[in-house]
Amino acid sequence: MKQNDLKIDWNDIDTVLLDMDGTLLDLHYDDYFWQEYLPKRYGEVNHLKTEDAKRVLEPKFKAMEGTLEWYCLDFWSDELQMNIPELKAEVSHLIAIHDGVIQFLESLQKSNKKVFLVTNAHEKVLELKMETTKLAHMFDQIISSHQFNLPKENPEFWHKLVDKHFFDPEKTLFIDDNLEVLRSAKVFGIKHLVTIRKPSSHKPARNITEFPALGSFFGIEV
Repeated sequence: MKQNDLKIDWNDIDTVLLDMDGTLLDLHYDDYFWQEYLPKRYGEVNHLKTEDAKRVLEPKFKAMEGTLEWYCLDFWSDELQMNIPELKAEVSHLIAIHDGVIQFLESLQKSNKKVFLVTNAHEKVLELKMETTKLAHMFDQIISSHQFNLPKENPEFWHKLVDKHFFDPEKTLFIDDNLEVLRSAKVFGIKHLVTIRKPSSHKPARNITEFPALGSFFGIEV
């Protein structure tokens, strides 16, 4: 498998924006939680077989895709009458850092670039993941889109972000596994956009042609 298409002139980069789930962290944790564990627990509470619970939950999830509510644990706690942060913590042993990420972040730390974690993750799960992975100290800023009441899929999010944490879009690299988010960043004007071939360790690599794609963080020299 082709490892990556990343050809960046690091002298042209002042700021690196990094997504969390599916980019730095293995998306398997989130996929498993929403597609398997939550339906199982929802079924137990509502006296449904897991497969029947999935049929109830899937249209609810589909209706919220791309919205801030989709990422909001408080919204789903209210909607499903379950403590979603508590359930997330029950499977926190599945939270995992992608191969090569720590080395990449250490390389960035030694550079003079600003490094921001920019995620759609709700603050409660963001806190859980930073506590589990011990990565928080490797970023200059940790930003959840919930702080701006807009998901990264909305181009207006990027205007709010640059107003609060200034960066030059022309000299910024943004890496995210979500193509809709990258399209939004492109509309805003971020020049260097890169995606991830294999967001989940449990799913096949994607064949991406729309954006340069990383197969691994190993071997990236900053």
